[in-house]
Amino acid sequence: MGSTMLVRSKRDWEMQECDATPEASYLDRRRLLASMGFVGLSGLFPAGAARAADRDPNADKYPAPRNTTFTLDRPLTSEEDATTFNNFYEFGSHKRIWRAAQQLRIRPWSIVIDGLVEQERTVDADALIARMPLEERLYRFRCVEAWAMAVPWTGFPMKALVDFARPLGSAKYVRMETFLDPERASGQRQFWYPWPYVEGLTMAEATHNLTLMVTGLYGKPLPPQNGAPIRLIAPWKYGFKSVKSIVRFTFTDTRPVSFWETIQGSEYGFWANVNPDVPHPRWSQATERMLGTEERRPTQLYNGYGDQVAPLYRDLQDEPLYM
Repeated sequence: MGSTMLVRSKRDWEMQECDATPEASYLDRRRLLASMGFVGLSGLFPAGAARAADRDPNADKYPAPRNTTFTLDRPLTSEEDATTFNNFYEFGSHKRIWRAAQQLRIRPWSIVIDGLVEQERTVDADALIARMPLEERLYRFRCVEAWAMAVPWTGFPMKALVDFARPLGSAKYVRMETFLDPERASGQRQFWYPWPYVEGLTMAEATHNLTLMVTGLYGKPLPPQNGAPIRLIAPWKYGFKSVKSIVRFTFTDTRPVSFWETIQGSEYGFWANVNPDVPHPRWSQATERMLGTEERRPTQLYNGYGDQVAPLYRDLQDEPLYM
């Protein structure tokens, strides 16, 4: 096949390359915005133009002290890769939804705590975060699609939230629900999905030391595309369990049926624990591709956290724990 040379003329509205902002100046502005708490907004607003209502009152809590108990066996994924390659079906099914996710307005943000609790209540997310002991933890993250990353999350143990909620002894599960706003989140206009996104954990999983309510990433408040203002991380499970942008915690004695379990329960079950020996019906889980470097690594049972979490499943041999 022959080749054709394309001659391209600039349109009237296009700038000359020499008029573009130098890269160093652009990066300096991004750093300034990040330090002010405007993470992820620099591509949409001029410096200083973000709405006052979007400013994070907890911004001075970042970077939080690092808990050195949690270490990694691999280099950290770059911040750019971790914040621009995302699953967030509320904004679309492709991986480059980070720009669209800036439409999410994360203030004011209310969180409902209900179900089997001493007292049902609605709390402001910023007020909740302000009273929690934030710390940074280095965790491996494994997507069910067989890509992986290693990132510094900031947050607080989910056990602290459970203690705040004061569940009754009859509560066996925590059901978590994300926001519903199809006007801003175009993916939620797709009626064939069972919106809003729902996930759940057992009380034992929710109160495990590894389970983290995440509010920050890379020493800054969490950007919208990564689940602001508050999301779950359960690092021994596939990533779809770690629900983003949570608006409701319901304590219940009935096991929740999650978003992906509703859509295709034979592929995405309730437990979703990482296991290299249990393939997805359409691909192997034996290895994982590190985001950014494309390095292939062997997948670890429970994503490498088996020593801590395997006892949670000791009496569940008949359950499909790894899907």
